[in-house]
Amino acid sequence: MSDLLRDLDFFHLDDLLNDEERMARDTAKRFVDREILPLIESNFASETFPMHLVPQMAELGMFGANLKGYGCAGMNNVAYGLIMQELEAGDSGLRSFASVQSALSMYAIYANGSEEQKQRYLPEMAKGKLIGCFGLTEPDHGSDPGGMETRARRDGDGWILNGTKRWITNGSIADVAIVWAKVEEGITGFLVEKGTPGFSTRDIHGKFSMRASITSELILEDVRIPKTAHLEKARGLKGPLGCLTQARYGIAWGAIGAARSCFHCALDYTKSRKQFSRPLAGYQLVQAKLVKMLTEITKAQMVCLRLAHLKDSGKMRPEHVSFAKRNNVNEALKIARDARDMLGANGIVNEYPVIRHMLNLETVNTYEGTFDVHTLILGRDITGESAFE
Repeated sequence: MSDLLRDLDFFHLDDLLNDEERMARDTAKRFVDREILPLIESNFASETFPMHLVPQMAELGMFGANLKGYGCAGMNNVAYGLIMQELEAGDSGLRSFASVQSALSMYAIYANGSEEQKQRYLPEMAKGKLIGCFGLTEPDHGSDPGGMETRARRDGDGWILNGTKRWITNGSIADVAIVWAKVEEGITGFLVEKGTPGFSTRDIHGKFSMRASITSELILEDVRIPKTAHLEKARGLKGPLGCLTQARYGIAWGAIGAARSCFHCALDYTKSRKQFSRPLAGYQLVQAKLVKMLTEITKAQMVCLRLAHLKDSGKMRPEHVSFAKRNNVNEALKIARDARDMLGANGIVNEYPVIRHMLNLETVNTYEGTFDVHTLILGRDITGESAFE
């Protein structure tokens, strides 16, 4: 097998990376190979996240990697994307943890917080000493965040919050929750710290997907927070949606990592397993599936690399991110399903990573905007007509 195929760089895209970008990718890959892969199946089985690895991730600059100042690494968006790719090659739950910490929680403060709030939270979050979560989705409001029922009302010089958030990654392990709520003027954000009276969390169990990720419900019952906990610059849906754009960017890259892991597993398996007169890889139907996988992974790599360059140059639009998230995750899910099929009965056991990636990608294809929602976002961009209402 050629080195290009082993590294899954069929079109020599590595030639377009600079030394810092390659270093970020290779460092993340070594971390995943050494620390994540030996234990992730156990975490998946036990519905636990490897919290003991958070300090190492922080030391490697993975939290807020593409943010500047406040102790963040200040990498460009190619390097940040490559890190997300390698983390998800380990497990979607690992990339989700980093995405929520970085693109949702830290970015919400970075983009909407006061200087005092940035100084208070961002350096400690970059060090992994403070964990964040992002409370937007509610039990009855997922794809339509504007319908949220969580409310905040002024109370003296502070605020009182009431409501419930659901499907919140990192919820019960977070030190600070970015909670979005409706006020008289519209939607805005608040910083709710763990231990605040009236604020509680409850983990969601029984998941068949993202099991190595903590998913929780946030309950706010007359939670009083000071004025200094209000993200005053966050006004309207633009606040949370801006954070989602950042997270979706990382997801588009991450899906490549999961797809790549499934491809390599299917390729190795079909080359070594013999049926009838030769290895499975010698049959036309198997080769057709492998070629399709390689093609879609290569196309996804090209989309993400161009997307990163647009982001770094300030030309990226949310619709570009919708295109990448919609395509890359959907194709990664198809690749995982095909790989599972190619492994036959072995495709459903944890001796191989395929079934875990496939189950995880079912969630990744849903959260941060479903395939259909991103279809309508692109349809609106093409036609100028909104089909949401």
